[in-house]
Amino acid sequence: MILSGRLFERGLAYVGTDYRSDLLWDEYIRYEESHQAWSHLAMIYTRILEHPIQQLDRYFNCFKDLAATRPLSEIRTAEEAALLSATTENDGQQGLEGEVRSDGVEQSPKPVSAGLTEAEELEKYIAIREEMYKKAKEYDSKIVGFETAIRRPYFHVRPLDDSELENWQNYLDFIERGDDFNKVVKLYERCLIACANYPEFWIRYVLCMEASGSMELANNALARATQVFVKKQPEIHLFAARFKELSGDVSGAREVYQFLYSEGSPGLLEALVKHANMEYRQGEKEAAFSVYEKAIAAEQEKEQSHLLPMLIIQYSRFVYLVAGDLEKARGILSGSLGHLQLSRPVLEAVIHLESIHPSPKHVESVDSLVEKFITPDAENPNVTASTSDREEISSIFLEFLDLFGDAQSIKKAENRHSILFLRHRPALVSRKRSADDTFASDRAKMAKTGDGGQSIMGAYPNAQSQWPSGYGQKAPAWPPTSQAQGQQWSTGYAPQAGYAAYGGYANYGQPVPQPAPQAATYSAYPATYPTQAYAPQPAAAAAAAATVAATAAVAAAYPQQPVASAAAAQPYYGTYY
Repeated sequence: MILSGRLFERGLAYVGTDYRSDLLWDEYIRYEESHQAWSHLAMIYTRILEHPIQQLDRYFNCFKDLAATRPLSEIRTAEEAALLSATTENDGQQGLEGEVRSDGVEQSPKPVSAGLTEAEELEKYIAIREEMYKKAKEYDSKIVGFETAIRRPYFHVRPLDDSELENWQNYLDFIERGDDFNKVVKLYERCLIACANYPEFWIRYVLCMEASGSMELANNALARATQVFVKKQPEIHLFAARFKELSGDVSGAREVYQFLYSEGSPGLLEALVKHANMEYRQGEKEAAFSVYEKAIAAEQEKEQSHLLPMLIIQYSRFVYLVAGDLEKARGILSGSLGHLQLSRPVLEAVIHLESIHPSPKHVESVDSLVEKFITPDAENPNVTASTSDREEISSIFLEFLDLFGDAQSIKKAENRHSILFLRHRPALVSRKRSADDTFASDRAKMAKTGDGGQSIMGAYPNAQSQWPSGYGQKAPAWPPTSQAQGQQWSTGYAPQAGYAAYGGYANYGQPVPQPAPQAATYSAYPATYPTQAYAPQPAAAAAAAATVAATAAVAAAYPQQPVASAAAAQPYYGTYY
């Protein structure tokens, strides 16, 4: 029994205050109940009520049931009984005020609590724990939102949702605002079970422990992160190097950087740059140069290196900005051109270096490099830049010349830029505009009626003329029609120019569904329409007039051919679609 109790206590020491620790507490309660250790059971309930854990109401009700079914002498521990006895004696001593009768004789001392019955003592015993319960419930109301938002409290390789990650961050913010350091540590340890694969949480934990002065916990968390949980992620190692440097462990920081760009993340430019910068901060300028030079030499031995151009650019920048050695910086860039092909980043670095120093500019040498890069040359296959990169470099060089060049150099560069990149552009723009104009013209022709007010629909008398003349343009006054003749379109149909806007021809000539009320679609128009130049005529008369006009036009065009009745024409959709 003692051994099992110790095992429970070891587990509770780690997770006993966690919000979801109720399962472990339940097992402990069942164990004590099986041995009828009522005082131990009451003490377990007392410990539970001190913390805002899940199902706190149930535990408080179970405690009251225990107090109601067992005598106080069984549920109160020996320590509590001794403490109560000492408190009673102290109260009794304070109650002895030397009460004197009227005749001057002192009365015998009587403790103040001597009159408390067992029921009153039990009530006081429960009241103390009820206050603990209320305090825990108040705190529970503040964290229950965070706790219920934790969907995955365990570790899994599958990434967490953004909402759950944000909930952990907000929960940590809330706990850190409190004054209970133990709660902060416990929550971080809980968080890093589910978020073990996220370096940002480990970094936050280390920084929080450092800010609180707990360097042992900070170093422990950093070691766990870099050696076990996120050891393959360079972000945590970069942080570790900076943390060690700030802590005074410069040699440890050097080891981390060396591990990063040699084993952990080979080719990580950021590690090289930060290592060199750290050496310079330590007053070791030559060591900083050595970091770059060793890395460049190693990359030059490779047949193809994507890191080498950026290394050279960073080294040149470092030499000029930190050491102030312009000639060495220029030499690094120019000397590297024999080991790598011209590229946009390298030329941008060359132009930038010439722009920022106050000495005379090497305009001609930069111009030769730019011309070599932007001019297609079959004899120089190493330059394989895209057209956009070549044009961008040419534009950047034009800006450089506009600041530092003379009129002749500007003219030369502008002519070259125009020949290479601008001569064909107007034709492309012209063709695009022509296509746009043609499209707009076609739409206008589809929407526009004939010169005599004749709609294109008049050529097909079998098809009902469902669009008035000039439909899609500015609406003229509409002739009065009956409700049955007027509204033929659904309320959702928007006026468009041209037939392409119509929903399709499958139901063309079929009965039209019942229309919506007139006001629903044409509410923007007045209820009555004044008589305009268009004489009001029935729909049948309008269709007849259109038929006569079409017949006359055909007869005039082909006087030797008999003209068939327009009523016998094929359906519109059957002939052309």
